[in-house]
Formats: sequence, structure tokens, C-alpha cells
Amino acid sequence: MKINVDGLLVYFPYEYIYPEQYMYMLELKKTLDAKGHCVLEMPSGTGKTVSLLSLVVAYIKNNPNDVNKMIYCSRTIPELEKVVEELKTLMEYYEQETGEKQNIVGLALSSRKNLCIHPKASAAKEGTSVDAECQKMTVSYMRKKHTQDDSVQACDFFERYEKDGKGTMLPPGIYGLDELKEYGAKKGWCPYFLARNAIMQADVVVYSYYYLLDPKIADIVSKELSKKSVVIFDEAHNIDNVCIESMSVQITKRTLEKCQQNIDTLSQQINRLKETDAERLKNEYVRLVEGLKETSLNRETDLVLSNPVIPDEILQEAVPGNIRSAEHFVSFMRRFCEYLKTRMRVQHVVSETPPSFLKDCAQKVCIERKPLRFCSERLASLLRTLELADMSDFRALTLISNFATLISTYVKGFVLIIEPFDDRTPTIPNPVLNFSCLDASIAVKPIFDRFQSVVITSGTLSPLDMYPKILDFRPVNMAMFTMTLSRISICPMIVAKGNDQVAMSSKFESREDPAVIRNYGNLLVEMCSVVPDGVVCFFTSYIYMESTVASWYEQGIIDQIQKNKLLFIETVDAAETTLALLNYQKACENGRGAVLLSVARGKVSEGIDFDHHLGRAVIMFGVPYVYTQSRILKARLEYLREHFQIRENDFLTFDAMRHAAQCVGRALRGKTDYGIMLFADKRFARADKKGKLPRWIQEHLKDSLCNLSTDEAVQVSKRFLRQMAQPFKREDQLGLSLLTLEQLQSEEMQKKLESKMQYV
Repeated sequence: MKINVDGLLVYFPYEYIYPEQYMYMLELKKTLDAKGHCVLEMPSGTGKTVSLLSLVVAYIKNNPNDVNKMIYCSRTIPELEKVVEELKTLMEYYEQETGEKQNIVGLALSSRKNLCIHPKASAAKEGTSVDAECQKMTVSYMRKKHTQDDSVQACDFFERYEKDGKGTMLPPGIYGLDELKEYGAKKGWCPYFLARNAIMQADVVVYSYYYLLDPKIADIVSKELSKKSVVIFDEAHNIDNVCIESMSVQITKRTLEKCQQNIDTLSQQINRLKETDAERLKNEYVRLVEGLKETSLNRETDLVLSNPVIPDEILQEAVPGNIRSAEHFVSFMRRFCEYLKTRMRVQHVVSETPPSFLKDCAQKVCIERKPLRFCSERLASLLRTLELADMSDFRALTLISNFATLISTYVKGFVLIIEPFDDRTPTIPNPVLNFSCLDASIAVKPIFDRFQSVVITSGTLSPLDMYPKILDFRPVNMAMFTMTLSRISICPMIVAKGNDQVAMSSKFESREDPAVIRNYGNLLVEMCSVVPDGVVCFFTSYIYMESTVASWYEQGIIDQIQKNKLLFIETVDAAETTLALLNYQKACENGRGAVLLSVARGKVSEGIDFDHHLGRAVIMFGVPYVYTQSRILKARLEYLREHFQIRENDFLTFDAMRHAAQCVGRALRGKTDYGIMLFADKRFARADKKGKLPRWIQEHLKDSLCNLSTDEAVQVSKRFLRQMAQPFKREDQLGLSLLTLEQLQSEEMQKKLESKMQYV
């Protein structure tokens, strides 16, 4: 259907539209018109992806001088593929309505593991192994190019792409990962490097958060993207954690030992090159002296994405003389590595700021701040010059050089914590150095500054006003939307006590109480007896889940669960979890029914959809607070209080509730779906927690459902499931969705819709 959204003609590839989709597009268009940023919360399963794509593509087509590219950031491969499929559907609809081939290039980009078609490299199971094989063969090609030695084995696909495909324009179309691999195989070109170079040409780019937020990757992949781009961070409820993770470094004793080996290897390679091709080292030295000066004079800052690791003002300086030559740089890194070893010989926890660390470093080993700033770039230059076959062998040295650059670049927003023991082995001396970012805005600031519009959207962003604070930006628009339903298809409940009236809670003081553990087990047993198909349970941590399941086994609760359903458990091991998920789905498909025990913040809680019979009920055992005794977390909370005036308890509650909402949100993946959402902890009933749930959950969480016992929750569930089992028409399934265009755009309907939407 064709829709007029505030004067913009939008092609929508479905025969009906939900009111919340129309309102979502209205708010999105206001943001694009204002050339600013926004935060939008829209319930899961209401067509957020197709609404975004339809509106932004229409905007690009109608306003090419204002917006010329859409960068869609997703988190997982399934989500990325879903976006590509929706984009294909949209383009097919455009061609059907206009009768013309659309001159738009849509492109998905992922890692080498997902795009490699070389028989040897793609056969590797681990992504790091694929990267290592690819780097070996691409380095071999560069060596072959320099030496003119045809005996050197390189990747045929990369070689042919470098000779024939580089700079070639992709034909119009939508290229997912499979299409890129198919096109690459047909042409004999490497799909990964083809996609990397086609980013500039593409009108729509779909890739991972890290391609923009991780400075080490962004500098390689995204540095030349147009400023007139719309950046969309979908499922962005955890965006602050992604920013912090991309800017933090953890160093162990083993890391330093490997780094020492890397330095010895580098020294040997430099001596070898001096004997065989000393001219190459001399040329590198000249480039470091002259190239940066030329860059600083001719640099077009508009074409380069600001790199949080090395800001522009630092790159415009010349590399210090004491690390320009390869031998001096290796000697410099050896000295710095030895200094780190001495710093990690501690008997108690050390916490200090970057200036304090740099002062101590200068006093003890005479290493100044300025050369440390250039370690990352200097190492990258040296590795390119040496043309080493396996770059993955130098991960430890790369990590140390990144740490040196970060700690010498940023004075505020970071903390250095050295602990004598690893949390996993508290009795064995195993020192860990954590250089942690405390300010998420450091990584995301270049994105807000550079690009015209940034859209942060998800189904669980409440409360919205927290994101502008922790990311330090000013949105021009913030809005949250409810779900229009003709029948109530979700049943949220707060179970506060067992049948013995003992309060349910996962708080530290009571989590080991046998009565609480037994009540949690009885709740699961009772729900398994009345809920058909799949039941997904979330615990606050792996340790809590393991101790609870062990107690259930002793109490005979596990046997009672298995009388009704099969039992599967998520573990820390990714392969085991994947197998458990497959078998869980198989049990649900076969009608046997199953229970999946998993963890908030784990793999299952993010990006795995339990639609329809795969998740008829989701139980959240306890409030998923992060581990509050973590020294890194304490430092971050202190920083947020001092710089953003965010109280510790407010942030901890906000963080816990967004993860709880994300977990229970797995039960509802569309308007045709239905499910039970159980919050099993008396603390959920408090106003400070209940009020931080998304609006679309809150409006169905009545006061009568906020202090239930196990038996009461079972009775409510029975009544809800009986209602959902009644026959209904397709119109009933879709809710208020089969509205005509005239109805949607009438003033009366606009008022009704606005009353259903909560503005911030």
C-alpha cells in the first residue's frame, strides 16, 4: 500500500498497516526533517524493521540531497538476515508498483567467517581461524606482488579481485550474505573484500554494531561513510555496554608472556628483513617522517570517521623519533612490557587513573606519554611492512599496543584496576589488569557528531530519558508506543510468594533459603502442568542457576518437571547451548513440550526468538541485577554519579529491568502470538521497578496481578490460555490493523492514536 506520511509518499510492502507503525514513521520523519537524533521504543513483533526501511528508503528517494545512505546496525546474523529479507520484499514491491527496476544497492557485511568461499579457509570452524588463514593468504599475495614470485601461494579469489574487481560497481540489487557469496563465486572474486569496498557505493548498508562502535574496526571499514547518512541502531537497549566493551582492555599474566614471545619474533623478522630487503624498512621510516606531515596538510576531516583510539589532533603530529625505526620500536615495547610485568606483581587491589599510571611509568622506566600514543599505529605499520603470514599470532602484542594508546590518549572516563586474583579462581594467584572505560559516550560521540541522524530503537528502552544521559547526546525526539490489540495476548504477572506464603526473592540474603528454592521449583512444576509446548526460564546468573538446579535435584523437583516436559539447560559453552536450543525446538515441534533453563544476559536472552509454541510462558526467577561487588562496576557507578548525576540505585535498577523486559519479551514475537510473562520476585511489585518496565507490558500488568501466590498464578494462567484457545478471525489476530488509509490520516483517528502513544 502507498501511504502519505506527513507529505512523504511511502511504499509499504504489505496490504495492511498497524497504527503504531504509522505513528512510528511519523516520529521518524520528524527526526529526519530536523536532522537530529532520536530514541524510539516500539513493542516486539509490531513490524519495526519494515517501518524503518520503508520510511528511510522513501526519504532517500525524495530527498537525495539531504540524505543519501542508510546504515542499519544489527547485533546477530539472524537479525541481519531478517533486515535483508525485509529490504528485498520492499524493493520487489517498488518494482511491482512502478514497473521499473530500482537503482538501489543494498548490502550486508559480516566477518570473513560468514563470507569466505575459499575451500581451505572456510573449512575452519572458529572465526579466528578463518581470519588467520585469510590474512596468511592475503599477505602472501602482497609478497607475491612485490617479489614477482609465482611460486608463492595466495588466495585465488583475493588475487582475481585485486586484479579485475577492485573499483568495480555492483549491479543494482539487494545482496545478503548468500547473494554476495554466490556473486563472488560466479565472478571468482572474494565476497568479503568485495563487500568491504562496495560499502561506499551502497545505498543501504546492514552490518554489526562493532563496525561503527569499535574504533579498531570502524577505522578500517567505516571511516569514509557519507556524513549525510541515517544510522539506525536496532535492538539498542544494550548499546552503552557495547560502547564500553569496545574501549576496554583486559591483560593477564599469560597475555604478557605471549607479548614477550611476539616481541622476540618481531625482532627476528626485522633482522631477517634487514639482510634481505633493508630498503623496505628505510621506506617505512621515510613514510613515517613524511607521510604523516603530508596527511596533516592535506587531510579532509569530513571524509574520515573520528577514531576514539587515536583522535585526529594526535594523528596530525609526527611519530616520535624514538619509535620511528623498527628496532627502536621493538626495544620500546619490550621495556613497556617489562614495566607491566612489575606492575602486576601485587598482593592487594590497585586502582588508579591514567595520569597516575603514566607518571609512574615515566619515573620508573622513562617512557613518556607521547610515544605511547602512537603504539597502535606504529605496530600496524610495522606488521604491514614485514608482511607476516599469520597476523593472528600477534594478538597479545596488538592488545598491549592498543592499551598503551588508550591510556596515553584519555585522561578522563577510564580507570585502571589491577587485581591479584581472577574472580573465577580466587584462591590461585593470577593477576589481572583491567583498563576499563567508564563513559559509553566516548565511543559513540564520533557517531553522533559525524552523521546527520542517529536512531536508537528497541522494544525495551524504558525509561527513555536514561539513554541521552549515559550516551551524552541531545535527541530532537523521544517517543514510546503501545501495541494495539483487539484481544489481550500477553499475560504479565508478578508472583511474590509460594503456596506456603514464604516470599519469593533472589536477593542475596534469601537466595540460599531452602523454602525459597522449593517455591521457585514448585512454581515451575505447576506451570509445566498447565502450559502447553515450550516454557523458557531465566535466572540471574550461571552460578545461581547451577546451585538452584542442584537443590531441585535433591528435592525431587527435577523428576516432577520431567513428567510433563523435557529439560534443557544453557551453559557457558556456546556449542553446548546451540545443541540444547536445537533439541528444545525439536521437542516443542514434536509436541512433547520442553523447559529451557537459561540466564539473563546470556546467549538465549539476546536475539533468540521463542515465537508461538516455542515460548508460551517465560519465567524470570529473580531481579537480574549485575554483580554489584565488581570493582569495575563500582568505578562506573561513581563516574555516572559525579559526571551525569545518575544515582547508583537508579542505574542498577534501570539495568536490571531492561534485561528482565528483554527476557520476558521473548514470549511475544508478533500480534498473532500470545504468551505468559511471569516475574517471580516480590521486588518486581515495587513502584521503582514496575515503573521501569516498557509501557506495552505495564498497561497489561494490573494491580490485581502484582502480588500473586503460585496457585493464584496457575489459575490466572489457566483462564488466559482458555481465552487464547477460542476461535478467532484473521481481523481479530491483527488487532486494529486493517484500517484504510483515509481512516489513518483522519484527524479523529490521529487523536485516538496519539492518546495510545506515550510521549516523553
